[in-house]
Amino acid sequence: MTMNQDPTAAPLSPEDFDEIDTILDDLRSRYDETPQWEFCEGFMAALICCRRVIAAPEFLPVLLAISDGDEEDEGSFADAAQAARFMELWTRRWNEVAAALDAEIDSLEDEAAYQPEVMDLRGAIAALPEAERAAMAGEALPSFAQVWALGFMFAVEAWPEEWAPPRDKEAVKWLDGALEAMVALTEDDLDAPTLSVFDENGPPSLSVARLNAYADAIWAVYDLRELWRNFGPRVETVHAVATPGRNDPCSCGSGKKYKKCCGA
Repeated sequence: MTMNQDPTAAPLSPEDFDEIDTILDDLRSRYDETPQWEFCEGFMAALICCRRVIAAPEFLPVLLAISDGDEEDEGSFADAAQAARFMELWTRRWNEVAAALDAEIDSLEDEAAYQPEVMDLRGAIAALPEAERAAMAGEALPSFAQVWALGFMFAVEAWPEEWAPPRDKEAVKWLDGALEAMVALTEDDLDAPTLSVFDENGPPSLSVARLNAYADAIWAVYDLRELWRNFGPRVETVHAVATPGRNDPCSCGSGKKYKKCCGA
Protein backbone atom coordinates (compact mmCIF):
# COMPACT_ATOMS: atom_id res chain seq x y z
CA MET A 1 0.00 0.00 0.00
CA THR A 2 1.39 3.41 -0.93
CA MET A 3 1.45 6.32 1.48
CA ASN A 4 -1.43 8.06 -0.33
CA GLN A 5 -3.67 5.03 -0.84
CA ASP A 6 -7.00 5.06 0.94
CA PRO A 7 -6.97 2.15 3.44
CA THR A 8 -10.71 1.63 2.95
CA ALA A 9 -10.05 0.82 -0.72
CA ALA A 10 -7.89 -2.23 0.01
CA PRO A 11 -9.72 -5.51 -0.72
CA LEU A 12 -10.05 -7.95 2.15
CA SER A 13 -7.52 -10.75 2.37
CA PRO A 14 -8.30 -14.28 3.61
CA GLU A 15 -6.76 -13.22 6.93
CA ASP A 16 -9.14 -10.26 7.08
CA PHE A 17 -12.14 -12.55 6.55
CA ASP A 18 -10.79 -14.79 9.31
CA GLU A 19 -10.66 -11.75 11.57
CA ILE A 20 -14.27 -10.90 10.77
CA ASP A 21 -15.26 -14.46 11.64
CA THR A 22 -13.42 -14.13 14.94
CA ILE A 23 -15.31 -10.93 15.77
CA LEU A 24 -18.63 -12.56 14.87
CA ASP A 25 -17.76 -15.57 17.03
CA ASP A 26 -17.11 -13.22 19.93
CA LEU A 27 -20.39 -11.40 19.32
CA ARG A 28 -22.11 -14.79 19.24
CA SER A 29 -20.82 -15.50 22.76
CA ARG A 30 -23.06 -12.66 23.95
CA TYR A 31 -25.87 -13.05 21.43
CA ASP A 32 -26.25 -16.55 20.03
CA GLU A 33 -28.30 -15.45 17.01
CA THR A 34 -25.40 -13.47 15.54
CA PRO A 35 -25.22 -14.60 11.88
CA GLN A 36 -22.29 -16.04 9.99
CA TRP A 37 -20.37 -13.82 7.57
CA GLU A 38 -22.06 -15.34 4.50
CA PHE A 39 -25.39 -14.02 5.78
CA CYS A 40 -23.77 -10.64 6.46
CA GLU A 41 -22.33 -10.64 2.94
CA GLY A 42 -25.79 -11.07 1.42
CA PHE A 43 -27.21 -8.43 3.75
CA MET A 44 -24.46 -6.04 2.67
CA ALA A 45 -25.12 -6.66 -1.02
CA ALA A 46 -28.78 -5.74 -0.51
CA LEU A 47 -27.84 -2.55 1.33
CA ILE A 48 -25.52 -1.56 -1.52
CA CYS A 49 -28.38 -2.09 -3.98
CA CYS A 50 -30.94 -0.37 -1.76
CA ARG A 51 -32.75 2.70 -3.00
CA ARG A 52 -31.28 4.88 -0.22
CA VAL A 53 -28.14 4.76 1.86
CA ILE A 54 -28.76 3.03 5.19
CA ALA A 55 -26.11 4.01 7.73
CA ALA A 56 -24.52 1.79 10.36
CA PRO A 57 -26.58 3.08 13.32
CA GLU A 58 -29.69 1.95 11.43
CA PHE A 59 -28.52 -1.42 10.06
CA LEU A 60 -26.35 -2.74 12.93
CA PRO A 61 -29.34 -3.29 15.27
CA VAL A 62 -31.10 -5.17 12.45
CA LEU A 63 -28.16 -7.32 11.35
CA LEU A 64 -26.29 -7.95 14.61
CA ALA A 65 -28.81 -6.84 17.26
CA ILE A 66 -26.15 -4.44 18.52
CA SER A 67 -27.59 -2.66 21.54
CA ASP A 68 -26.42 0.10 23.84
CA GLY A 69 -26.01 -2.40 26.65
CA ASP A 70 -29.43 -1.95 28.22
CA GLU A 71 -30.94 -5.13 26.80
CA GLU A 72 -29.54 -8.41 28.10
CA ASP A 73 -30.80 -10.43 25.14
CA GLU A 74 -29.11 -8.24 22.53
CA GLY A 75 -25.59 -8.19 21.17
CA SER A 76 -22.75 -5.83 21.80
CA PHE A 77 -19.17 -5.37 20.71
CA ALA A 78 -16.54 -6.19 23.31
CA ASP A 79 -15.25 -2.61 23.27
CA ALA A 80 -14.88 0.46 21.08
CA ALA A 81 -11.75 -0.94 19.44
CA GLN A 82 -13.56 -4.09 18.30
CA ALA A 83 -16.46 -2.03 16.96
CA ALA A 84 -14.09 0.23 15.06
CA ARG A 85 -12.19 -2.71 13.59
CA PHE A 86 -15.39 -4.43 12.47
CA MET A 87 -16.58 -1.26 10.76
CA GLU A 88 -13.18 -0.79 9.11
CA LEU A 89 -13.33 -4.30 7.64
CA TRP A 90 -17.01 -3.87 6.77
CA THR A 91 -16.27 -0.61 4.91
CA ARG A 92 -13.42 -2.16 2.94
CA ARG A 93 -15.63 -5.04 1.85
CA TRP A 94 -18.48 -2.62 1.09
CA ASN A 95 -16.22 -0.57 -1.19
CA GLU A 96 -14.95 -3.72 -2.87
CA VAL A 97 -18.46 -5.03 -3.57
CA ALA A 98 -19.76 -1.63 -4.71
CA ALA A 99 -16.86 -1.26 -7.14
CA ALA A 100 -17.56 -4.71 -8.57
CA LEU A 101 -21.27 -3.96 -9.00
CA ASP A 102 -20.47 -0.67 -10.72
CA ALA A 103 -17.98 -2.26 -13.12
CA GLU A 104 -19.02 -2.97 -16.71
CA ILE A 105 -18.61 -6.70 -17.18
CA ASP A 106 -19.61 -9.16 -19.86
CA SER A 107 -19.19 -12.31 -17.82
CA LEU A 108 -19.14 -13.38 -14.20
CA GLU A 109 -15.72 -14.83 -15.03
CA ASP A 110 -14.31 -11.30 -15.36
CA GLU A 111 -11.81 -10.43 -12.66
CA ALA A 112 -13.80 -7.28 -11.88
CA ALA A 113 -17.07 -9.17 -11.36
CA TYR A 114 -18.70 -9.49 -7.94
CA GLN A 115 -17.79 -12.76 -6.29
CA PRO A 116 -19.79 -13.25 -3.08
CA GLU A 117 -17.98 -14.76 -0.13
CA VAL A 118 -19.96 -17.97 0.15
CA MET A 119 -19.16 -21.40 1.55
CA ASP A 120 -19.76 -24.84 0.07
CA LEU A 121 -20.53 -26.43 3.42
CA ARG A 122 -21.94 -29.59 1.88
CA GLY A 123 -18.77 -30.00 -0.16
CA ALA A 124 -16.58 -29.38 2.88
CA ILE A 125 -18.40 -32.03 4.89
CA ALA A 126 -18.34 -34.49 1.99
CA ALA A 127 -14.56 -34.10 1.79
CA LEU A 128 -14.05 -35.09 5.44
CA PRO A 129 -12.84 -38.56 6.42
CA GLU A 130 -15.64 -41.09 6.65
CA ALA A 131 -15.64 -41.19 10.44
CA GLU A 132 -16.05 -37.42 10.70
CA ARG A 133 -18.80 -37.44 8.08
CA ALA A 134 -20.62 -40.14 9.99
CA ALA A 135 -20.51 -38.05 13.15
CA MET A 136 -22.39 -35.26 11.31
CA ALA A 137 -24.92 -37.53 9.63
CA GLY A 138 -28.45 -36.22 9.86
CA GLU A 139 -27.46 -32.58 10.31
CA ALA A 140 -29.27 -30.15 8.05
CA LEU A 141 -26.72 -28.38 5.87
CA PRO A 142 -27.55 -25.27 3.85
CA SER A 143 -27.40 -25.49 0.08
CA PHE A 144 -24.72 -23.64 -1.81
CA ALA A 145 -25.18 -19.83 -1.47
CA GLN A 146 -28.47 -20.29 0.39
CA VAL A 147 -27.28 -18.38 3.45
CA TRP A 148 -26.05 -15.52 1.26
CA ALA A 149 -29.45 -15.27 -0.42
CA LEU A 150 -31.23 -15.39 2.95
CA GLY A 151 -29.10 -12.50 4.18
CA PHE A 152 -29.97 -10.50 1.07
CA MET A 153 -33.70 -11.07 1.43
CA PHE A 154 -33.53 -10.36 5.17
CA ALA A 155 -32.37 -6.82 4.34
CA VAL A 156 -35.06 -6.44 1.66
CA GLU A 157 -37.74 -7.45 4.15
CA ALA A 158 -36.31 -5.17 6.86
CA TRP A 159 -36.83 -2.04 4.71
CA PRO A 160 -39.81 -2.90 2.49
CA GLU A 161 -40.54 0.75 1.71
CA GLU A 162 -37.18 1.02 -0.06
CA TRP A 163 -38.02 -1.98 -2.25
CA ALA A 164 -41.58 -0.99 -3.11
CA PRO A 165 -42.27 -1.33 -6.86
CA PRO A 166 -41.91 1.88 -8.89
CA ARG A 167 -44.71 3.09 -11.13
CA ASP A 168 -42.86 2.24 -14.34
CA LYS A 169 -44.22 -1.10 -15.60
CA GLU A 170 -40.97 -2.20 -17.21
CA ALA A 171 -39.09 -1.38 -14.01
CA VAL A 172 -41.59 -3.45 -12.02
CA LYS A 173 -40.85 -6.47 -14.24
CA TRP A 174 -37.15 -5.83 -13.78
CA LEU A 175 -37.51 -5.63 -10.00
CA ASP A 176 -39.77 -8.68 -9.72
CA GLY A 177 -37.53 -10.81 -11.91
CA ALA A 178 -34.42 -9.93 -9.93
CA LEU A 179 -36.04 -10.59 -6.56
CA GLU A 180 -37.51 -13.86 -7.82
CA ALA A 181 -34.01 -14.99 -8.79
CA MET A 182 -32.77 -14.22 -5.29
CA VAL A 183 -35.73 -15.90 -3.60
CA ALA A 184 -35.12 -19.02 -5.70
CA LEU A 185 -31.65 -19.25 -4.18
CA THR A 186 -33.10 -19.21 -0.66
CA GLU A 187 -34.66 -22.62 -1.41
CA ASP A 188 -32.92 -25.96 -0.90
CA ASP A 189 -31.04 -27.61 -3.75
CA LEU A 190 -33.02 -30.85 -4.06
CA ASP A 191 -31.50 -32.04 -7.33
CA ALA A 192 -28.78 -34.67 -7.39
CA PRO A 193 -25.34 -33.11 -6.84
CA THR A 194 -23.06 -33.44 -9.85
CA LEU A 195 -20.59 -30.56 -9.40
CA SER A 196 -17.93 -29.43 -6.98
CA VAL A 197 -17.84 -25.65 -7.16
CA PHE A 198 -14.45 -24.87 -5.62
CA ASP A 199 -12.50 -28.06 -6.34
CA GLU A 200 -12.80 -29.84 -9.68
CA ASN A 201 -11.66 -33.05 -8.03
CA GLY A 202 -13.79 -32.65 -4.93
CA PRO A 203 -16.93 -34.65 -4.14
CA PRO A 204 -20.10 -33.41 -5.90
CA SER A 205 -22.02 -31.03 -3.66
CA LEU A 206 -24.43 -29.08 -5.87
CA SER A 207 -26.50 -29.52 -8.97
CA VAL A 208 -26.14 -27.82 -12.33
CA ALA A 209 -29.48 -26.13 -11.70
CA ARG A 210 -28.12 -24.71 -8.45
CA LEU A 211 -25.03 -23.29 -10.10
CA ASN A 212 -27.20 -21.67 -12.77
CA ALA A 213 -29.51 -20.25 -10.08
CA TYR A 214 -26.47 -18.82 -8.30
CA ALA A 215 -25.32 -17.08 -11.49
CA ASP A 216 -28.84 -15.72 -12.04
CA ALA A 217 -28.85 -14.33 -8.51
CA ILE A 218 -25.54 -12.52 -8.98
CA TRP A 219 -26.80 -10.96 -12.21
CA ALA A 220 -29.94 -10.01 -10.29
CA VAL A 221 -27.80 -8.05 -7.83
CA TYR A 222 -26.33 -6.13 -10.77
CA ASP A 223 -29.83 -5.45 -12.09
CA LEU A 224 -31.06 -4.19 -8.74
CA ARG A 225 -28.05 -1.93 -8.31
CA GLU A 226 -28.68 -0.40 -11.72
CA LEU A 227 -32.45 -0.16 -11.21
CA TRP A 228 -32.34 1.88 -8.02
CA ARG A 229 -29.46 4.03 -9.25
CA ASN A 230 -31.65 5.02 -12.19
CA PHE A 231 -34.64 5.85 -9.99
CA GLY A 232 -32.79 7.39 -7.05
CA PRO A 233 -34.15 7.77 -3.51
CA ARG A 234 -37.89 7.82 -2.98
CA VAL A 235 -39.54 11.24 -2.97
CA GLU A 236 -41.93 11.69 -0.09
CA THR A 237 -45.42 12.77 -1.10
CA VAL A 238 -46.28 16.22 0.24
CA HIS A 239 -49.94 16.73 1.03
CA ALA A 240 -51.01 20.36 0.75
CA VAL A 241 -53.28 21.66 3.52
CA ALA A 242 -55.77 24.32 2.55
CA THR A 243 -55.23 27.60 4.36
CA PRO A 244 -58.42 28.99 5.99
CA GLY A 245 -59.76 32.34 4.84
CA ARG A 246 -58.95 35.30 7.09
CA ASN A 247 -62.46 35.35 8.52
CA ASP A 248 -62.85 31.55 8.73
CA PRO A 249 -62.57 29.70 12.07
CA CYS A 250 -58.93 28.89 12.78
CA SER A 251 -58.01 25.29 12.02
CA CYS A 252 -56.27 24.95 15.39
CA GLY A 253 -59.67 24.72 17.10
CA SER A 254 -59.31 27.85 19.24
CA GLY A 255 -62.71 29.18 18.15
CA LYS A 256 -61.15 32.45 16.99
CA LYS A 257 -61.07 33.71 13.44
CA TYR A 258 -57.97 32.69 11.51
CA LYS A 259 -56.80 36.33 11.15
CA LYS A 260 -56.96 36.76 14.96
CA CYS A 261 -55.20 33.46 15.72
CA CYS A 262 -52.64 31.48 13.69
CA GLY A 263 -52.95 33.88 10.76
CA ALA A 264 -52.08 36.92 12.83
